[in-house]
Amino acid sequence: MKKLNKVVAVVLAAAMSVSLLACGGDKPAANNGGSNASGDKVTINVHRRCFNLETPDEAQIKKVEDAINEYIADKINVQIKLNDIASEYEDKVNLALANKEIDLLWTASWESVIGTKDLYAANAVYDITDLLPGSKVYESMDAKQWEASKYGGKNYFIPVYKDNVEGYDFMFRQELVDKYGWDVSKVSKLQDLEPMLADAKSEGLKYPFLTQRTAMFYRWYIDSFDFFTGDATSNFVAVDRKTNEVVDTILTPEYKEFCTLMCKWAEEGYISEDEVTKTTTDSTTQTQDWAISWWTDVPNNDEADSRYKQDVTLQTATKRYLHTDSMLGSCYCIAATTTPEKAQAALDFLGLLYTDSKLADLYCYGIEGEDYTRDANGLVIPGSEKYNHSMWESASATVVTAPAESPYTAQMYIDFNNGADISCANGFHFDKAPVDAQYTACQKVFEQYGFGLENGGYASADVEATIQAYQAALDEAGYQDVLAEFTKQYNEWK
Repeated sequence: MKKLNKVVAVVLAAAMSVSLLACGGDKPAANNGGSNASGDKVTINVHRRCFNLETPDEAQIKKVEDAINEYIADKINVQIKLNDIASEYEDKVNLALANKEIDLLWTASWESVIGTKDLYAANAVYDITDLLPGSKVYESMDAKQWEASKYGGKNYFIPVYKDNVEGYDFMFRQELVDKYGWDVSKVSKLQDLEPMLADAKSEGLKYPFLTQRTAMFYRWYIDSFDFFTGDATSNFVAVDRKTNEVVDTILTPEYKEFCTLMCKWAEEGYISEDEVTKTTTDSTTQTQDWAISWWTDVPNNDEADSRYKQDVTLQTATKRYLHTDSMLGSCYCIAATTTPEKAQAALDFLGLLYTDSKLADLYCYGIEGEDYTRDANGLVIPGSEKYNHSMWESASATVVTAPAESPYTAQMYIDFNNGADISCANGFHFDKAPVDAQYTACQKVFEQYGFGLENGGYASADVEATIQAYQAALDEAGYQDVLAEFTKQYNEWK
């Protein structure tokens, strides 16, 4: 794998530059089983995103924090300060990083602003390569998880062991499936949805087809292309699975087909302009305002019912693929500005979190009897509007107790992961340093043209001309340099 550029700060403000330089060389010694030889408690500041609640309750978060610290008090010399953030997570974390207020944070390969690529490129994450061997967190999952999640040949991120492959499903609200008698088993491509979308429109729904304000080409067409950038804002380049060659996806027949369909659906009232203006929210899927959307395939797809607080039905849309970015679809990292002592403490905490079921349940679901209860089989029944998380963004599937509505076992996850196709570009990382300015400029062009094209923001009759304008703007931004560099690096790698 190529060594990625760790100097250029992609998104983190200049306010971080001094602190990053100050912490660059110091790292704790390899893990010797404790975060502080003196026995004094080391406090780490933890930031995590809340997907299940619009407004987490600060008092309950503090109560969970206190319960966690009480439970781990005689196990590790660590205590945590828990920050649970819903709206504007990226911006708030970015500011906290600049102010050196974070030790451990949740992130993901698909996140914006503070995603894994952003943080790595900004030199904002701690190199934990030498700290992992022999640690509890390292031994909580097999070695290939750590190998596949490396950046530049080193470990910076701690993956949550869940589904570490990528594939997508069509998602239907069960209420409408029952009402209209939809046979979702016959849906194999986007065009098959049209009769159902017509029913949804007649229902008066605001969002017959909910894109969740996501540019979806790189998901719906994953069977045709390996979008190894793992970023919707740079889906203008990919590997064609049939030829194993880097291609300009904007000029492919598939891109024209997809954008034309999305814009046609918008004209017919199937896609709301709210998608283009990004005014839908993470909780829109928990309403009855939509009919059909998408879902990332997981071993226990019944999880969608509890996440969206209603019955939904899923139908396979794509195959599943194992690749590096899917490994980091949910993970933690340690801020580069933290101290060596706190870095070790963070790994000690994660080691316990990934191996201790009681701590994992507390961290994920909250306090038993207040935030959740258990059924006769010991499975979790979440019921709190104050504190509520899901396993996939909390801790390992091997230790978090399954929810009663969507039970799973550790073996389900192992089988799911092992049953995926290995992507042709698995393990490839693009070093964008030689074309960083052009690459960033192309991402801005995507925001100008690509996002709207993929969310129905143009007249269908204008799609071909708009794609031409999009490509011309990309070329003006330096796209051909980017494409050539991608091609060069990929050909050398393969």
